[in-house]
Amino acid sequence: MLDIAEELHRWVEQGREFAVATVVAVGGSAPRQPGAALAVDSDGTAIGSVSGGCVEGAVYELCQQALEDGRTVVERFGYSDEDAFAVGLTCGGIIDILVTPVRGGVYPAALAAAVSGEAAALARIVSGPADLMGRSLLVGPDGEYEGSFGGHPELDRTAAGEALAMLDAGRTGTVEIGEDGSRCGQPLTLLVESSVPAPRMIVFGAIDFASALVRVGKFLGYHVTVCDARPVFATPARFPEADEIVVEWPHRYLESTEVDGRTVLCVLTHDAKFDVPLLEAALKLPVAYVGAMGSRRTHEDRNKRLREVGVTEIELARLRSPIGLDLGARTPEETALSIAAEIVANRRGGTGVSLTGAHTPIHHDAPRAPAGRIGSVA
Repeated sequence: MLDIAEELHRWVEQGREFAVATVVAVGGSAPRQPGAALAVDSDGTAIGSVSGGCVEGAVYELCQQALEDGRTVVERFGYSDEDAFAVGLTCGGIIDILVTPVRGGVYPAALAAAVSGEAAALARIVSGPADLMGRSLLVGPDGEYEGSFGGHPELDRTAAGEALAMLDAGRTGTVEIGEDGSRCGQPLTLLVESSVPAPRMIVFGAIDFASALVRVGKFLGYHVTVCDARPVFATPARFPEADEIVVEWPHRYLESTEVDGRTVLCVLTHDAKFDVPLLEAALKLPVAYVGAMGSRRTHEDRNKRLREVGVTEIELARLRSPIGLDLGARTPEETALSIAAEIVANRRGGTGVSLTGAHTPIHHDAPRAPAGRIGSVA
């Protein structure tokens, strides 16, 4: 539900009653992943999505029912060969949906944390004893938690620890623990939704291609920084959609700023005096993606210079250069799209080949890098 936190936070502030349907498990080909949500208020207004349209009508009715009777339920939806008009996923997948009325508890605090960009994990029981279904904990980055499942005291502590581990990795998904907080006894399944600050995209080189990449980066949910040593080019007027504009030598800025395993670095300067010291530093960092613009001749020359300053072959193998996928791109917008496509493929484990005629999965189960904030980078 944290993927629609901004809208739900406004509903809470307005005092509106609502119910939320959240994807808690998927099987086969399904359009949305765990954490995706649809909410319906008492006036019948709906926001969000759990299936891209396949089962929205049925889930909408479940939310209305939850508002009336106050009950939390889990429903499974899948494709039916026997009845082409049955409610189900035409893509052939299966999804389990948790439907719960939202009335106080830790939900307002969870939504506020997500909206403000604070790190927090919302853990909810999605399978187990009926009296525990839908109960929730809100866990902060220090391991402190609000709320209670109302069962064995150890259950809350164990659940908070599991949620903290998911939060540290920036992941959303399910985990199983025992009803008494151990690995024994009747199992409980927790859905843990992690809300973490938006991942960073740092674009080096204030050129026209960078302007298009900034727009695409914002669309994908990144916090975008533009860095260039030339103040005449690195201006808010040229990059109005950037979150941050830095006038500094690129390698010096990279050495002084914070990055993590979700950060993507896009080097568009294609100038050796900027590129070499920058990439020498970048390829040693534990970031998700390092790409550099330039022709194949520029790439070969740049690699030679990087080897001369001590960059290893293992480090060079991390460099995506020439940057982007082969889309035949020419314009800044097309080039930005090819770069973004490569970033998504790298993060999600995609191949970058056309799905037509291919025998690869449409949705990949395991991303190659830690996931970002829920629903922000897909």
